[in-house]
Amino acid sequence: MAYPVADLYGEMAFIAAHFHWSSETLLTMEHGERRRWCREISRINRMLGASADDPFAGL
Repeated sequence: MAYPVADLYGEMAFIAAHFHWSSETLLTMEHGERRRWCREISRINRMLGASADDPFAGL
């Protein structure tokens, strides 16, 4: 079963918006690694008191 495309692009957009990594870099990452970066960005956002919606805050 393939990973849902909408979820993949959501993760990629979230990471790219914060770290400005290329789509090529993000596409070659393992799923678990991308999810880990999403969690780390969410943790940083919480520490900074970010008010923007964070779809990965509960990971």
